[in-house]
Amino acid sequence: MKPLALCAIAVMAKAPQPGRSKTRLMPRLSADQAAGLSAAFLRDITENISAAARTERIDGFIAYAPAGLEHLFDGHLATGTGLVLADGTPPMPPTVMGFGRCLLHAIDGLLRAGYSAAVVLNSDSPSLPLDYLIRTAALLAAPGDRAVLGPAEDGGYYLLGLKKSYAHMFADITWSSEHVAAQTRARAAEIGLELVELPVWYDVDDAAALDRLIDELRADQNLAPATAAWLATEGLLAVAAHKKRA
Repeated sequence: MKPLALCAIAVMAKAPQPGRSKTRLMPRLSADQAAGLSAAFLRDITENISAAARTERIDGFIAYAPAGLEHLFDGHLATGTGLVLADGTPPMPPTVMGFGRCLLHAIDGLLRAGYSAAVVLNSDSPSLPLDYLIRTAALLAAPGDRAVLGPAEDGGYYLLGLKKSYAHMFADITWSSEHVAAQTRARAAEIGLELVELPVWYDVDDAAALDRLIDELRADQNLAPATAAWLATEGLLAVAAHKKRA
């Protein structure tokens, strides 16, 4: 039986664990704090997907690895968020390597489940505008084949949506580099696939980006309520305010 929603949006995420989550934010944060921030990000991002689902026919998921850690997501996700394994273990073309295997695994699994479109979303952008998710689902629901790309400021991407499981979109990509979005555009052109781009957004994956997010949330905590609440509990919003006055 096909799902009622047309579009599945899956957050590519690790389970929040000290020493394994948001490690690039250490030593600015302790290992425990990095895991706590990761959990807050997951709450805000999945709540954002749930809010988008009130406008478009969307189901939200966490695309995770490895198997066996599902329980570590308990209490950190919006109600109704599903889980889909994305460990990259199924057979794939040899040109699809590294993180690309996990992305393709997630896309393929969701399309095989009966969704008309599948979107992979990063877990580093808790204040991503809601409209970007709504626009993505609407673009993918329109007639005709296309991809939707959300380019990141660092040259990667925060979102990729597809209507078919194109392995070539993940082939020969230099993952974790500033070339990812450009190479993905090239793959779409090689396929002959229309590519629609969203506005550029940023990842919170280093101390400077965290400070930027903190400044955003000091101005409007509703942009990412769970993250704002966690930062306030840790005293980090106050620290940012002190730095800004200085």
